[in-house]
Order: sequence, then structure tokens, then C-alpha cells
Amino acid sequence: MTTDMITVKMDDSFLKEIDEVVKTQGYQNRTEFIRNALREKVEEAKLKQAMIDISKFKGNSKKKTTEAKYELVREKAFEELSRTVLKKEIIPSS
Repeated sequence: MTTDMITVKMDDSFLKEIDEVVKTQGYQNRTEFIRNALREKVEEAKLKQAMIDISKFKGNSKKKTTEAKYELVREKAFEELSRTVLKKEIIPSS
């Protein structure tokens, strides 16, 4: 896998906050922390888009479901998606 270098400018105070998180959360360095934060943000954006895409199907079914049942199914789906994201964070792919 090839990587590209990018440059990001940050205020000193924010950088100090990052350094503290790196130190207290056991990251090797700033780069590892920033990569992880960006991965999490990308996964969050994908999840949000998936929820938007799924919501477009609401009401399209011939079989109607109560709001309570719909909410239960949505919660279960979100929990499953969250577990998938957590697995990726706990066991990052190489």
C-alpha cells in the first residue's frame, strides 16, 4: 500500500490537546491518532449515508408496519452496524 503525505495546519492549543489524547489513549504518535480519527469520520459518514438511503424506502412497502415495529428494526440495524464499526476499530485491517 502506498501512502501520500499531506500537510495540515493546526493551532498550537489544539495540537496540545491532540498530544494529550495521544499520550493518554496509548497511540504511538500523532499520525496514528489522526489516521484513526479520519477513519472513524469516514465510517460515520458512510453510516449516515446508509441511514439516509434506507430511510428513502420508508413507506414503500405494501405491508405496513407500525412506528413501534419500525423503530425496533431500525435500532437493531443500527446496533449491528455499530458492532461492525467497533470490530473494525478493535481489529483494524492492515
